[in-house]
Amino acid sequence: MTATELGQALRRWRDRVSPESAGLPAGGHRRAAGLRREELALLAGISADYITRLEQGRSTNPSAQVVEAFARALRLSADERAFLFRLAGLVPPGPETVPAYITPSVQRLLDRLVNTPVGVYDAAWTLMLANPMYAALMGDPSGWRGFERNGVWRNFLGPGSRVRHTTKERADFRTAIVSELRAAAVRYPADPQLRRLITELRTNSARFAELWESGAVARNEGSRKIVDHPQVGALILDCDILNVSGNDLHLMIYTAEPGTEDAEKLTLLGVLGTQSLVG
Repeated sequence: MTATELGQALRRWRDRVSPESAGLPAGGHRRAAGLRREELALLAGISADYITRLEQGRSTNPSAQVVEAFARALRLSADERAFLFRLAGLVPPGPETVPAYITPSVQRLLDRLVNTPVGVYDAAWTLMLANPMYAALMGDPSGWRGFERNGVWRNFLGPGSRVRHTTKERADFRTAIVSELRAAAVRYPADPQLRRLITELRTNSARFAELWESGAVARNEGSRKIVDHPQVGALILDCDILNVSGNDLHLMIYTAEPGTEDAEKLTLLGVLGTQSLVG
C-alpha cells in the first residue's frame, strides 16, 4: 500500500464525519460537510500540518498510536480500523494486546453525555479519552504522555488525582487497581506496553510490589467521592464505572445529585472549562 492510498483513505473518512457528529460546532461557511484538517487535528491530538503531509503523501508510516487516534477521531468501524493499520504498514493489534478501540456506539454514548464528566480507560487503566467536562473536573490530560496517562502509575509513582481519600479508602483503592492490573496481565500476557508498565511499577514502588506479590483480589467499584477542584472547591459526586465487555473498556462517569450545591458547582465547572479550552 502506498502513502497516496493512506492519504486518500484519511481524506475520504474525514469528509464523511460532520462536525456536529464529532461534538464540534459547524461554524461559518464550509466547502464540504466533513471535518476540516484543523478539526481532525483537534479531535485526534495530532498537528494539522502532519495530517496535510499524510494526505498529500509527503509523510509515511505513522505510528500505531497515531493510527489509533485517527480511528477514534474518525469513528471507524473495526474493519476500517484494521484496514487503516494495514495502509500504514502496521499489523492490526491482535487479541493478545490490550484493546485500544472505542467503538462508534460507545462514542455516540459519549456524545450524549456532553454535560457529564466521562473518562474512557482501557483494561490496564490507561486513559484513552476524556471529554471536556472530565478534563475540567480532573485536570486537562492533553499534555500527559506515556505512563502519565495510566491511572495505576499516577497513583503509585505520579501526582495522584484530585479525589480526596481517607487512609483506608486509599489503601482499598490501591489494592483494587493492582488487582485489576494483574487480571489484565493475565488476559493480555503478550502486550509489551503492559509488561513495561508492570516492570516500572514493581521496580520503583515498594508498595505496588508488595500488593502485586500478595495476590490480593478486589474490584475498583464506583462510589461517592470528594473531588477537590482548584477553582470551585470541593465537590461531592457519585462516581460510576461502566464496563464495556466486548472491548474491555472502563467508562468512569461523575454525576451530582440534582438541586444540590455540588450540581451547581459542576455546571459552573462546565462553563469555566469551556472558557479555558476556547481561550
